[in-house]
Amino acid sequence: MGGVNFSTKALAFKWEKLDPIKGLKRVFGWRGVVELLKALAKFAIIGGVAVIYLQHQAETYLNLGNEPLPEGLEHAGHLLVVGFLIIASALILIAAVDVPYQLWEHTRQLKMTFQEVKDENKDTEGNPDVRGRLRRLQREMAQRRMMAEVPKADVVVTNPEHFAVALKYDPDAMGAPKVIAKGADLIAMQIRTIAREHEVPVMEAPPLARALYHTTEIDQEIPAALYLAVAQVLAYVFQLRRAGGKAEERPAFVKDLPIPDDMQF
Repeated sequence: MGGVNFSTKALAFKWEKLDPIKGLKRVFGWRGVVELLKALAKFAIIGGVAVIYLQHQAETYLNLGNEPLPEGLEHAGHLLVVGFLIIASALILIAAVDVPYQLWEHTRQLKMTFQEVKDENKDTEGNPDVRGRLRRLQREMAQRRMMAEVPKADVVVTNPEHFAVALKYDPDAMGAPKVIAKGADLIAMQIRTIAREHEVPVMEAPPLARALYHTTEIDQEIPAALYLAVAQVLAYVFQLRRAGGKAEERPAFVKDLPIPDDMQF
């Protein structure tokens, strides 16, 4: 509980701290250690080949001073060319080992990268729980946006209980009436409730409601086959608006709306 805690463990001597390989690994990582060891190995091989060649030809180099100048220069040039070829051969041998290793390392890194991507996708999008939550959030957001459009509807056509479809028609902006919200069961009830709260007419027309629900997506115009039926509903709604509160001027709703046989659901 509070205060200063002093521990002798931090002062204890640890032999592993003197391990040069572990120290290099901490500073550079495994790849840096490998590259450093490779560079040292290349230097050792080339240096070793050069030393062996010079030792083998040391007496010859020392005797160059005893040769006549033309022969000495020619002999020295020959020795230099031979030494260059020997060192070049050592470099070729190193490349013969290093190039395949570099290709293998590059392929391994690519595989690791692909595996990391796969693991990340599995941990996020691939996780069933995460996918389920994302889909649920997307549905909730789409539903909230849809419900916000219901007060803008001209009419809500219902089944009356199982389906509800909100329609809007703006002749200046639309080629045909558009479905701005739809739902079944609980969502249908919510659409009806919001419509009544905002004084949007709710009309019972079961065949038309089912046809609209099954054939038209949200924010799409209704199919041409339903133009006549929807036109009759909208005409009734517009007449209601003109009648206002005058009951004697309210028109009778057309119940037998023309729904094509291929749109009977």
